[in-house]
Amino acid sequence: MPTEHGFKYRAVYALNGERIVGFDNERGKGDHCHLDGQETPYHFRGVDQLVEDFIAAVAARRAT
Repeated sequence: MPTEHGFKYRAVYALNGERIVGFDNERGKGDHCHLDGQETPYHFRGVDQLVEDFIAAVAARRAT
């Protein structure tokens, strides 16, 4: 599934070789995120919001 917004992205936070947080739009899957071992759809609202969402997700998991 090609992206409608024209951006290709992948942001990953990993610890000890394990992905803790990931946001990407892999071809065929579209925009989605990986949180706590689960993959869910992600509503892309722009690059600035993507960065904010990624930082917030990482901060939330580092706080535990």
